Amino acid sequence: MTRPVIGIIGNSYELEDRYPVHAGGTMNSEAVAAVAGCIPFIVPSDPRFVSVKELLDTCDGFLLTGGRPNVHPEEYGETPTEAHGAFDRARDAITLPLVRACVERGQPFFGICRGFQEVNVALGGTLHPEIRDLPGRDNHRMPPDGTLEECFALRHHVTFTEGGVFHRLIGAQEVLTNTLHGQGVVRPGRDIVIDGHAPDGTPEAIYVRGAPGFTLSVQWHPEWNATRDPVSRPLFEAFGDAARAWATGEAPPVLRSA
Repeated sequence: MTRPVIGIIGNSYELEDRYPVHAGGTMNSEAVAAVAGCIPFIVPSDPRFVSVKELLDTCDGFLLTGGRPNVHPEEYGETPTEAHGAFDRARDAITLPLVRACVERGQPFFGICRGFQEVNVALGGTLHPEIRDLPGRDNHRMPPDGTLEECFALRHHVTFTEGGVFHRLIGAQEVLTNTLHGQGVVRPGRDIVIDGHAPDGTPEAIYVRGAPGFTLSVQWHPEWNATRDPVSRPLFEAFGDAARAWATGEAPPVLRSA
């Protein structure tokens, strides 16, 4: 059987500060290929080059990756400020309608970090520009210096809803994760279920209530060490199973709350 194709949402960069590229982290491709068992396909996330319809017809599922630019606040009815950081309007133009189409069709997606935030915004939710500035909240950002191992080190616990989707899938109600994000969910979007929180109350795991397909998204980065990490591996395995079901026209695995 041909492996399902996973569209990995690419990010825009300038190579050597002058050559524009669309790229995706190697760890994303490794997690998709080695754990999910699918073909990684990097998407040039710009409506000048691809349409949402073409992506839906080409791919069996989508990995909504992390990225430095944030979702533009105009997408959730707010005025941009310096605190909102950098933006990528071209990626917004692809991912937000893509999420809505996948939810409606039952086509699987897995949201990570910015991707987690995109899912919330696509369904009408809002974001904090900088959660570390809120009273009682921790700094969830990547350490400013250090090796990749230090940047992706496990730094805080996430507690899942007892008996919920993530608890049942991973087999533990509390897990230890990395954290590399500045923004966070304020108001959940339509049918967004917050199924896991950090100790400071920051939402860390969500899915879309009633959606016919795989819609799990996390605020941390499970692509790091996905082949060996006991939290990351079942997430990517379940995502791969959902993509295989979509590719063959089978009923998707049931991942809804008990």
